[in-house]
Amino acid sequence: MDSPDASDIEPIQDVPGLRDDFYEFGDFGAEEGDVSRVAHGGGTERECSSNFVTDHFPNPPLAHQDGYTFLGLFDSDENSIHWKTNLYYPFSSRRDWQLAAWLLRSGLSMGKTDSFLSLEMTKDLPLSFCSAKELWGQAEMLPSGSCWLSRVIPTSHPTKSPVVLYWCDPIKCIAAIFNHPLFDNCIDLMPCRVYTSTEKKCCVFTEWMTGDDTWDMQLAIPGGVTLLGTILSSDKTNITSLTGDHIAHPLLISLTNIHMKIRLKSSSNAFVLTALLPVPKFIHRKKRMKGVLEDRLMHQCLNIVLELLKQAARLGIMLSDPIGHSHYCFTPLASYIADTLEAMMLVSVGGKTSPVTMAMYTQFGDPFHHEPRTKSTTLTQLTVVKSCADPIDKPFWSDWVLVEPSHFFMPESLHHIHKQFYDHDAKWLICAVGESEMDFRFSVLQPMTGYRHFQGGISRLKQVTRRCQRHIERYIIAVSADAVPTGVLTALPRIDEEDIRRISDALAEFHANKDMIIVAGVCQGKGNRVINNWCIPKLELMQSIVTSIHNSGVIGQWSTNVTEHAHITEVKDPARSSNNNNYDPQVCQHLDRAEKCCRFELATGLLDFEESTEKCDDSNPDDEDPDVNDADEHIPNGATWLRPITNYFEISGLLQRQELGLVPLPLRSFVVKHTALHLAYDPSIRKITVDEAATKFALLDLRPAIANFLQWEETYGHGHVHVIGGPRRAGPTAILPFDRIQI
Repeated sequence: MDSPDASDIEPIQDVPGLRDDFYEFGDFGAEEGDVSRVAHGGGTERECSSNFVTDHFPNPPLAHQDGYTFLGLFDSDENSIHWKTNLYYPFSSRRDWQLAAWLLRSGLSMGKTDSFLSLEMTKDLPLSFCSAKELWGQAEMLPSGSCWLSRVIPTSHPTKSPVVLYWCDPIKCIAAIFNHPLFDNCIDLMPCRVYTSTEKKCCVFTEWMTGDDTWDMQLAIPGGVTLLGTILSSDKTNITSLTGDHIAHPLLISLTNIHMKIRLKSSSNAFVLTALLPVPKFIHRKKRMKGVLEDRLMHQCLNIVLELLKQAARLGIMLSDPIGHSHYCFTPLASYIADTLEAMMLVSVGGKTSPVTMAMYTQFGDPFHHEPRTKSTTLTQLTVVKSCADPIDKPFWSDWVLVEPSHFFMPESLHHIHKQFYDHDAKWLICAVGESEMDFRFSVLQPMTGYRHFQGGISRLKQVTRRCQRHIERYIIAVSADAVPTGVLTALPRIDEEDIRRISDALAEFHANKDMIIVAGVCQGKGNRVINNWCIPKLELMQSIVTSIHNSGVIGQWSTNVTEHAHITEVKDPARSSNNNNYDPQVCQHLDRAEKCCRFELATGLLDFEESTEKCDDSNPDDEDPDVNDADEHIPNGATWLRPITNYFEISGLLQRQELGLVPLPLRSFVVKHTALHLAYDPSIRKITVDEAATKFALLDLRPAIANFLQWEETYGHGHVHVIGGPRRAGPTAILPFDRIQI
């Protein structure tokens, strides 16, 4: 990871105004020559398989063939001489390593591990270790990745305990991500613009590489270099339950170049813990000053951790991709994923202020996008504050080139979309419809496989997850449509890639009708007190959605779902395996051991696969398996296909176009105007009387409808196709040949 001589490189200067639009991605890794152009030729136009037209950046990145691969690093380890005779050294065999890996990842204490190894059955196994101490000693001999560093941070005010910062070199972290073999063919290195047609009137916005920020950053750096967008994420999380009051503040890092479908999968491990930021307890008589001191310490620690990353953004650094090509890389900050409170602290704004615009608290309900909060404006305001207060440190992003706070802090789908919906929109509709009525309507919905059935309603839910919020979103519009006052619920246009302006139209439609929510009295706070203002921070952040999509791609790729899950695997699980004392160093030690195990398992797995493939080719060189799908060969481990969505409208349309004798009976799929019905095989309610069903589902004509159906069946036979609707000829007390039904 040597960078070119700094004397030959002119540092990159800040771009005063990064623009706001979009583009797409490209393949990488040509094979010819010492230097190759990544992806497609600069400035060319090509037709994608999806009929999209792509314009790539005119000067594509260069790929040098003097890099290293993951297996190359594995072979350069000091123990590689032993792997020629025993691939699993320091363990005796593959089975020995499998048991060792299971014990190391099980979370068992050393005492319980010793107890397991002392079992008579275990003693009969040919293991290379007989105690937990020997096992951990052998694990330390495995090839290591980036090592953990620590530093005691001096503070201007006393704290209850010393402030210690633990971190890994972020350059080594992103180098390991960029070089990871499972991300081969899942990395974009070239900015591009994507259009729906050759007229190029409508852009398509997907990955970060399709955003205007990427294009502008590529223009600002030397030609032929590679842009690696850095993603950071931080949030405080509890590592003890009920007792202890221990809090960790992890800092995660990843790359925007990885396809978001891969990056957002927790099993891909695309987010790596790069630092455990200290959570100090300052001793000060003013509670507000404690928060100020904690915020200043946060920026001081971020400056220490991210210094090499900011240096690489100015001067560049040589890194290798998964196939061994070396790239001259620059590392600007593309996104910082954080909740609203942490974003305000990181931007260095206080009070009730937007972290991305100049809007104040009383302006959060304005129906327009306020002026963005720029780096120069914020630093100027801090200079004024510094002149009349104690000396303050500059924000960690102040000397990071090619970044703007209003660009790398962007709307995030979990907190700013789904949580905004549940905290406000859903509450308004519940107040408009009524709690009991809304709960009843949700309780009688047909259960669907893959979606939650709200048997007790939604008004009293606790600890609502994002998945639960999404399931409520799927139902609540249809459930509430006929019960809310006129104007409270307005149909919004469908949002697609071809017309991003529909997002603005949808938000404008809300602002045009929002006064009806206050008039109806459904905007309520604690104690059912009616709120007559729109001072909602998440509502103001929604004004930045369109700008964010133009700048950096779809906002779904910045979700905190994967980072919050990483808190479990990177912090909470290691903390549970500790002795519940002095967590941070034990978490670092646990992660170091876990990384060694993962790297060793991946390397031995790849080498085993290569060896078995060679043996297979040698034994049957002419045999080919016609069932092998070439498209599946490069799918990384952990990547799965999306579950298909059944289109019952299309199924019903196909049935309608078939001849009557070819239609399978009994009919199970129906379409009535804009509603598709599909009858399930297995009933949800297996035994209920007709009258109870009529009462439960408010179907007062259920008994006469069934009687009419049976009469038509008797008259015309089982092959008759019945018409939905029509008058009921049977009376409400019609006699049926059965008393109970299944639903």
